[in-house]
Amino acid sequence: MTICLHNGILLNGISIMEKCAVLLENRKILDVFSEERFYQKQFNSDVKIIDVKNAYIAPGLIDTHIHGFKGHGTDNCTTDDILKMSEDLAGYGVTAFNPTMYPASEDRMIDGIKNIVAAMGHETGAQIMGIHLEGPFISPKKLGVQRPETVRNVDLSLMERLWEASQGHIVNMTVAPELKHMRQLALYSLSKEIILQDGHTDASYNNVVEGMQAGILHATHLFNAMSQMQQRNPGVVGAVLIHPEMSCEIIADGVHVHPDLFKLLLRDKTSDQIVLVTDALTPTEQTGEPLYANGEEVVFEDGCFHRKADGVIAGSALTLLHGVENFVKFGSSIQDAIKCATANPARIMRYKKKGMLIPGYDSDVIVFTDKYELRLVIARGEIITPAARIKKSNYQAG
Repeated sequence: MTICLHNGILLNGISIMEKCAVLLENRKILDVFSEERFYQKQFNSDVKIIDVKNAYIAPGLIDTHIHGFKGHGTDNCTTDDILKMSEDLAGYGVTAFNPTMYPASEDRMIDGIKNIVAAMGHETGAQIMGIHLEGPFISPKKLGVQRPETVRNVDLSLMERLWEASQGHIVNMTVAPELKHMRQLALYSLSKEIILQDGHTDASYNNVVEGMQAGILHATHLFNAMSQMQQRNPGVVGAVLIHPEMSCEIIADGVHVHPDLFKLLLRDKTSDQIVLVTDALTPTEQTGEPLYANGEEVVFEDGCFHRKADGVIAGSALTLLHGVENFVKFGSSIQDAIKCATANPARIMRYKKKGMLIPGYDSDVIVFTDKYELRLVIARGEIITPAARIKKSNYQAG
């Protein structure tokens, strides 16, 4: 199918340009040009021409940290669950994602990894780029809602078995850099091109710097489940803010991180080093009760999910386009916010031909209004009908 979107404001993953058109053909971006050139062109009768009526045209969103969506996720981690995630996420503007696995028993992790790999190449919506392992080599002191019995010391033989099960599809992995033998794990991961991320960690500032020397240059959900900044120990948060080499994820729901901390982040990090993620749990956008995440009942209140048993924050109910909207409210420009959800994750995760609207890149495109209403999704060259977003609370960011 050949599609031409015109009369739009282009957010190409780098900058913003008004009155632009994008021509898509054979699952690739064929050309990007001005509205003036659009009227000078002659199109074949089989080209589907769509006037977006001055809406934004942007790359499809990329979520590199997401556990589940609309009742399907890595909790059960069947192949059908992952494929349903793919289908549902596309309706919300996400065209590529990394299913994020919780730490679990070895057998369960290997089964889940194999099921994700089996889903790859059979997606009907968002493309499965690879697997994000959030553990098991994390700190028992910064578990969040991870289960303590699933946490392990660094075990290179276990890592090798996980890698073998993935057939080379582990893309990123959250680790605690202070753990013994972490350097060996980091060097192994470098050899496999796995992106290691500081997260669920009680690391000292020096631990993080040592990890940077071994190639750990990205951080999982900044400010959450990590050592905080102190006057004699800047911790993980301080290391990320101090060192320009470090990039980071952040959850822009206004609950996990106070909105004013985004001002600090935008002051101390360039827009190239920030990645918006949802860290969304399986019941995100799901209707009905009870709701479960990682085998525990959760309730939605005050803008996110809480574990029913004790009220502890269990995770996000964020959708990524809403995260972009919030990030703008918190002080970012629209072009930088889109970059943090498209070009940045693609570059940091080394995804080729993803995250920007450039000729030759994949034809993953979204169209949305200045009210952040999703009007159109194109994934792999196919038009997907946007879903109607469920309003779960009266929370308003910013």
